[in-house]
Amino acid sequence: MGGFSLWHILIFAIILLLLFGGNRFSSMMGDVAKGLKSFKQGMTDDDDKAQRPADPRQLPPQTPQQQQPIDITPRSPDPVTPPPPSDDSSR
Repeated sequence: MGGFSLWHILIFAIILLLLFGGNRFSSMMGDVAKGLKSFKQGMTDDDDKAQRPADPRQLPPQTPQQQQPIDITPRSPDPVTPPPPSDDSSR
């Protein structure tokens, strides 16, 4: 009681075939198989990448440069200049 027997599974499969049709059901199963195949291939590719050593990359040679010290002294604000006279004020 409560378990699926062979008859339950067969009846369920027949109902699925009637609903989806034989051709559509087989194409869906083919798509599932292609997905599983590409998943397995992707997993194999990941394993191959993990086993390969990383490409050694070299940094460019460093040239000694004089670094300028950072100036942190406070500065006075720039003086505000008045705007130039407009043409209307000359009339």
